[in-house]
Amino acid sequence: MKRILIGLLVGMVSAGFADDGWKPLFDGKGFSGWTFDVRDGSPPETIWKVTDGTIAVSGKGKSAGVLRTEKTYSNYTLEFEWRWMNGKGNSGCLIHCSKPREMSIWPKSIEVQLASDNAGDFWQIGETIEVEEKQIVKNKKGQPSRRRLNLTDDAEKPLGEWNEMRVVVKDATVAVFVNGTLVNKGWKASATEGAICLQAEGANIQFRNIRIKE
Repeated sequence: MKRILIGLLVGMVSAGFADDGWKPLFDGKGFSGWTFDVRDGSPPETIWKVTDGTIAVSGKGKSAGVLRTEKTYSNYTLEFEWRWMNGKGNSGCLIHCSKPREMSIWPKSIEVQLASDNAGDFWQIGETIEVEEKQIVKNKKGQPSRRRLNLTDDAEKPLGEWNEMRVVVKDATVAVFVNGTLVNKGWKASATEGAICLQAEGANIQFRNIRIKE
């Protein structure tokens, strides 16, 4: 009887996890469900590898590129962790991706910045999103640039430690959380669905625990 009760409890707990709505985008073993695009056509395996359940991006000294989901998504919460391997670096998570190579190697999208000390900035890559006026960076001519500053740069952990990113997309709104802190929010996005990309942008970075709840 005791074994039966334990079995029932285990089954209930497993069912609860299975029904919570979260789906892994990375299984910790390979790149099933993803595609690659490298600017100079280099073999993807020279940049991206799976090591100990993480995606290791050897971007330093390599051509820029993207790791892109095969599926498109709308109305979702995306979560993942990242950390820098060799000091400060640059990378990003691109959402609502559509046309490949809209701007250099980057597809038409909205970038959620991961660059050290600037995690959570928005960059407009062929798409637009509205934010508070104070967040809009002006170019040398005094005109709005593609960059939309985040609300705080205090949420990132020291270099080498794992950070947590949560991106919440609901219709044309986007909210970004870093380590549990709301760091940016935007509305009236010009796109509301698309693929999701992770950048290789000249730095060594790792990703893990990539999951989505639609």
